[in-house]
Amino acid sequence: MSPTVLITGGTSGIGAATARHFAAAGAAVTITGRHADTVDPAAKRLGVEGIACDGTRPEQVAAMAERLDAPVDVLVNAAGGLPPDVPEGIPPLEAVAQEWLSAMSLNVLTATLTTAAVKDKLAAGGAVISIGSIGAERGGGSYGASKAALAAWNAFLAAELGPRDITCNLISSGYVADTNFFGDAMTPERHERLINQTLVKRPGTPDDIAQVIGFLASPGARHITGQTLHVNGGAFTTR
Repeated sequence: MSPTVLITGGTSGIGAATARHFAAAGAAVTITGRHADTVDPAAKRLGVEGIACDGTRPEQVAAMAERLDAPVDVLVNAAGGLPPDVPEGIPPLEAVAQEWLSAMSLNVLTATLTTAAVKDKLAAGGAVISIGSIGAERGGGSYGASKAALAAWNAFLAAELGPRDITCNLISSGYVADTNFFGDAMTPERHERLINQTLVKRPGTPDDIAQVIGFLASPGARHITGQTLHVNGGAFTTR
């Protein structure tokens, strides 16, 4: 029987590369994204199922989970991103509150709500894999703090689901090119600076991350859980 895989934020970048990876291996893949006008064409292009779902909205997450058949073998929490710019003219503290609430909603709430919604459908021997960021280690502001919170939650989740033989790990990605993450904020100078911070002198690719996700969901990774794996070309190293 083909494994079933649910990927949030699966319309582009890391999420789409992950969907492509699992679909090529014969898995039954479902991707989610906030808007049907992006989810539907992405699902068709990738040859997978698609469900429009805003992962910050409990009612939409619940409705999405109801559409899934059990069991779910692999859950990939890839939704997230930088908080949008705060509109000008609002009081400074209100601006701070909006930025931080947005960062937490995009990067933590999406993962926690989705996981809670499908938790009872997760199969023994399955895996939950969430996408963190090097920003949690340095200079990340509200975004980095939200990714650090995601790593802390992952450790809690691993302890909760471990007795059911479900592993939970977080991939802390470095600079990954060919995504929509930076929008218009990426310049040639910034691109070169981020590459020079790596030891391998190249940016990561969505497929680099997808391959690691595939490993964490494989039989060879069954004794790896509660971990943060740094996949950044050596831009941040651990001991």
